[in-house]
Amino acid sequence: MGKGVKAAVIGGVFTVMVGGAGYGAYNIVSAVSGGGGSGSSASAPKTGTPDEDEVAETTGKFFAAWEQGQATQAAAHTNNAAAAGTLLSAYGEEAHISDVRITPGKATGTTVPFSVKATVSHDGVSKPLSYDSELTVVRGKTTGRALVDWQPSVVHPELKDGDTLVTEESAKPPIEAVGRDGTVLTKEKYPSLGPVLDTLRERYGAEAGGTPGVELVIRHADPATAADTPLVTLAEGKPGKLRTTLSAGVQAAAEKAVKQYAESSVVAVKPSTGEVLAVANHREDGFNAAFQGKVAPGSTMKIITAAMLIDNGVTSMNGPAPCPPTATWQSQTFKNLTGMQPNDGATLANSFLRSCNTAFIKLVDEEPLTDASLTQEAEERFGLGRGDWKTGIVSFDGSVPAVSGPDRAANAIGQGQVQMNPLNMASVTATAITGTFRQPYLVSPELDDRQLAQAKGLPASTAAQLKQMMRLTATQGTAAQAMSGLGGDIGAKTGSAEVAGNATSDSWFTGFRGDVAAAAMVQQGGHGGDAAGPIVAAVLRAGG
Repeated sequence: MGKGVKAAVIGGVFTVMVGGAGYGAYNIVSAVSGGGGSGSSASAPKTGTPDEDEVAETTGKFFAAWEQGQATQAAAHTNNAAAAGTLLSAYGEEAHISDVRITPGKATGTTVPFSVKATVSHDGVSKPLSYDSELTVVRGKTTGRALVDWQPSVVHPELKDGDTLVTEESAKPPIEAVGRDGTVLTKEKYPSLGPVLDTLRERYGAEAGGTPGVELVIRHADPATAADTPLVTLAEGKPGKLRTTLSAGVQAAAEKAVKQYAESSVVAVKPSTGEVLAVANHREDGFNAAFQGKVAPGSTMKIITAAMLIDNGVTSMNGPAPCPPTATWQSQTFKNLTGMQPNDGATLANSFLRSCNTAFIKLVDEEPLTDASLTQEAEERFGLGRGDWKTGIVSFDGSVPAVSGPDRAANAIGQGQVQMNPLNMASVTATAITGTFRQPYLVSPELDDRQLAQAKGLPASTAAQLKQMMRLTATQGTAAQAMSGLGGDIGAKTGSAEVAGNATSDSWFTGFRGDVAAAAMVQQGGHGGDAAGPIVAAVLRAGG
């Protein structure tokens, strides 16, 4: 088993088997002497980083107590005994995990990796459980003791704050989710679909016609926004078949594309129907930012702003939209990307394809525009920001608040108080090129009789101008490099959003090819064409 602790309960007596020097050896000494490991009460509290012996001592005691199911004792060796005690108690009592065997690995400084082997039991059925985790030993701020730095991930790597472990009959039957062509969609083949499939099961397990099984699950802090995450199945349920709108081919391309960039998300939709063809995320936190993200979209917002300018008669695709070096709005000065040449004679199409910030800032105070004009355009024509999308899973439908002051101008270029995600921007592109708002959805509304959101869409002339400006951007403007090599009817818009505290902007890109629209976001990915652009291009290539 290697060095470390290996504990068993035999005849009611706790026995420690020593696998060499280290944790096991310390535990025998401690048991004989009755020492608590906290040092002399007369000594001043220690300071500084715990040393090698302290790391071994602390983890040895923590692991031994955990193995015995002594939650309170184990928690006492952490720097958050209350939270640790609650979760460690649930480990044995609600999750029914027993026969715990912990094998520590080689410490790196104060961090100790370890493997866990245990048994999960329910109603006479048992299954093995095994996983790897790690912990870090820190110095207690007041006591000076060496303590385990408490994180829920110590108990299981997928646990987060507020989560717990439960073994019971499933709240919802399992599902067999299938794509639009009947391909079975699994989290093993499409990893980033994991949270999506869990949520679909939570919402539609009963409707899909399956029967529940018995599982060990992670129950998340907010069940309304995150469905249970299954870890071990003790008794198989009968899955019900749930048809989704996803395309297996487009989803596979999306999964592959986001893996190239950290903190990235992408969504593809079918503009003619609103069906979601793909949703993929590559993020450390596992969050479905593609559907639930709330961040500034940068210059992709100029699609909506351009529509507002056209619909309100301020200018048109071939009308004036001068691009000066700077533009000042209510004491705040806005600039363009470094190196952009000013153009006092620019049209809206030219300023759009070059993504000139100042051109849009100069036009936001033209008659008849008001503080509410951009909000009205977003809500009434693009269906955004009203909180009424029903996609089939948890989603956010954007926010474009009516504001005065400098943020009115900042909103127009996708900064300020505007919040979007790739789902929203893929829908914006779909509305822009068809003139019709079709609320995106992942599961047919016929399954549960839910009502999809409605909006009046765009005048045909506005949609035609937006589509042509996006075509120009994809072939002659800031999106040309990312979209090169794509055939057919294509269009795009780039964006980069500055985020306070980040040296590098978020990369945004949205585009279309035929009857596929896609949008991607890469946090701290730089310019729109640098990171988000290649993701969207890969998805459009698969879907065209």
